[in-house]
Parts: sequence; structure tokens; C-alpha cells
Amino acid sequence: MSTSQSLEPHSDHPEPDRTTPRFVVSARDIAILIALLAATTILSQFFRSALAVIAPELIHDLSLSPRALGLANGGFFAALMIAQVAVGVAFDKVGPRKTVGGLSILMTLGAALHALADDGLTLVAARVVTGIGCAGSFMSALVLVSAWMPPSRWSTGLSWVFGSSQIGILLAGAPLALATGVIGWRASFLGMAVMAAVAGVMFFVFVRDRPPGLPVTGPTPVQPGVFDGVRQIVAIRGILPVFALFGVAYAAVATVTGLWAGPYLKDVYGLDAPARGVVLTLLALMQMASVLVYGPLDRIFDTRKWLIVAGATATLASLTALACLPQPPLWLALTLLCAMNSTTAYNTLLLTHMRAHFPNHLAGRGSTTGNMAQLGGASVLPILTGFIPAWFGATDMGYAPEAYRLIFATLAVSLAAGLGVYILMARDIRPSDRM
Repeated sequence: MSTSQSLEPHSDHPEPDRTTPRFVVSARDIAILIALLAATTILSQFFRSALAVIAPELIHDLSLSPRALGLANGGFFAALMIAQVAVGVAFDKVGPRKTVGGLSILMTLGAALHALADDGLTLVAARVVTGIGCAGSFMSALVLVSAWMPPSRWSTGLSWVFGSSQIGILLAGAPLALATGVIGWRASFLGMAVMAAVAGVMFFVFVRDRPPGLPVTGPTPVQPGVFDGVRQIVAIRGILPVFALFGVAYAAVATVTGLWAGPYLKDVYGLDAPARGVVLTLLALMQMASVLVYGPLDRIFDTRKWLIVAGATATLASLTALACLPQPPLWLALTLLCAMNSTTAYNTLLLTHMRAHFPNHLAGRGSTTGNMAQLGGASVLPILTGFIPAWFGATDMGYAPEAYRLIFATLAVSLAAGLGVYILMARDIRPSDRM
């Protein structure tokens, strides 16, 4: 690979190290890395969000109950969570390139299995297989960005990846709704299976785990065993409060946009599939723009914690309003959903804050251990909220508006609990602490 830009490699310590040798990484190499990380996260985002816009069609075609729908979506995240321990070990021992390349085979098979589903059980199986296939996508971005870029630019690099990843949510909105109307949702998933296979091959061929010529500054630490590695991660000072918010920050919003937004807009406001797709596309665009704006702010304000607190508080306010307002007019409901999606961009800084706690030799296991907290919430909350509609019965249009208000309230309470722990106990690690 070529070289041009001079970057300082990061150390495992928060104090600046002005004597560390410099190595160079080209803008071209960074661009290739970001593009392929974006490709895998786009696919992951699509599969995470794909049920929202076609949920009414799945309910009809597969005779799904709300609990079965919640189980299918929760199963995806449960599979992601369970796979994290093995993925973290693989990251540290064989590297993200081989790990993500191998998992892409399961992503492809899971996408194809969606197209073959003829009942709720098969759909759950498809979601589980796809979830395992996506298990390395997002955390590989955290590991590779922190290996290829200096700590002061981690949030910026991740904002490029995660901002681009919102294209997956865009694809799961209006394009999926349109494709479902033209060729059906089964053929649409077959097309995504082909895209998953192509992305997996390109990732394996072009991505490298570390920059060329990266100097070795000391002996490589002995890799701990699986459980000892997790024990070392959770023993790091200040990491558990970060995990507390990490466990609900993404899950609260993903449960809305990835599962209930489509049924909510149909049952309460009567929106058809194309209209729901447009709304979900708008939500993804809002989130994409906000991630790109929010990512570099930690370098401008030299804080991560308080930018995270501000974003989480704003997201909480939107969820609380949706829970408290009795069937608001459509324009207000859409405004609140857009505000929720825009302010949740703080998740990128939360990832960076989490990564700043880990030494380099535990970057893989540290990232995936934290991701277990995130995915635990993302698997439990859809399943938990799936029980709520049955408590209120049905209306002529679908689930009762009161059911959705309680769903929003449940998510708001979960986010408030995690945010409270984070505010009281998390310590700030500023960009200037690790330059």
C-alpha cells in the first residue's frame, strides 16, 4: 500500500507519548478501509431494520403474532450478542479481516433464508443466522479505525463509517417498500444475499488489519483466555457505567426504527407501505447527517461524556413526548421521530468513549464485550415490547394507539436508567488525553 499522510500511532496509556516513532498511512488506504467498513455496516443496518417497513406484509403472509414478530427481531440481536465473545477472540487472534470475511458467508445464507420463510419459526431462524453473520461488522470498524487512525481522530473516522452505514436503513425504507411492491419481499432478500456475498469477498481481499510499516514498540502481551479477557475488560476502571448506557442507547431507538415504526405509522395513521418507506428513509437521512456532524464535535469541545449526555437527553425527550402525548397529529409524530433519530448520533461518541478505556491488545475483546451490552438491550427490548400490544386488544386499523404509547414509555424508562448511571459514575476521557 502507498504512504503519504503522517499519523502518530496511539499507545495504551492516556498520557501523550512524544517520543513514539511516526508511521505514515495514505489517504487512499484510509479511503479503501472506510469504504469497505461502510459496505459491511450498510448490510448490517439493512438487516437490522428490514422488518420495520414490511412488518405488516410479514404479519399477513406468515400469520405472525406480535410476539412472534418481536421474537424474530429480537432473535437477530440475541444472535449478534451471543456471537460477540467468539468474535472478540477472533479479532484479537486472527484479525478482523478473516473474521468478517468468514462471517459474511453466514450473512449471505441468512439473507437467502429470509426469502424461503413460510412461517414464524423459519423467519426467526433466518434472523438468527443473519445476526451471526453480521456479528463482526460494527465492532470491526471500531477495531480497525483505532488501529489505522490516531486517537484524536477516532470519532471522526467512526462518524464516516457509521454515517455511511445509514444507507442500509435508507435501503430498508422506501427502496425496500418499492421493491416489495414490484418483485416481492422474498426476491428483495435474495438480492441482498448477493450483495452480502460480494461485500464479504471484497472485504477479505482488500482490508488489512494494521497499517503497513507500523512499528512494534514493545513485546506483544500474552493473549488471555476467553473468560479471563472478559474479566480484564469489566475490571477496567470506569467502563461499567459506559456499558450501562451502551446497553440501552442504541436499543431504545433501534426498537422503534427497526421494528415498531412501520406498524405504528400504519395502525395509528393509516400510512401504506410506500408512505412508510418514505418516512423511514427520512429518518435514516436525518440520522446520517447528524452522525457526520456529531462525530468531530469531541475534538472541538474536548469532551466526550457531556456531548453524550446532551444527545441522550434529547433522545429521551423525544421518546417521552411520544409516550405522553395521546395520538399526536401526524406532523408532530413525524417531528418527534425525526428528532429521536437525529439526536441518537451520540452513539458514535459513546463507542469512542468505550474504546478509549481499552489497551490495544484487548481492543477486539473489549469492543465485543461492550457490544454484548448493546446487543443485550437490542434483543431484550423488542421481545419485551412484543408482549404489549396484546394487553390492549386491536382496533379496525391494527394495534391500539395506547399500546404504542406504552412501547415508547418502556423504551424511555430504559434509556433514562442507563443515562442516570452514566451521568453519575462515568469518567470523561477527552480526545486531548490520548493524543
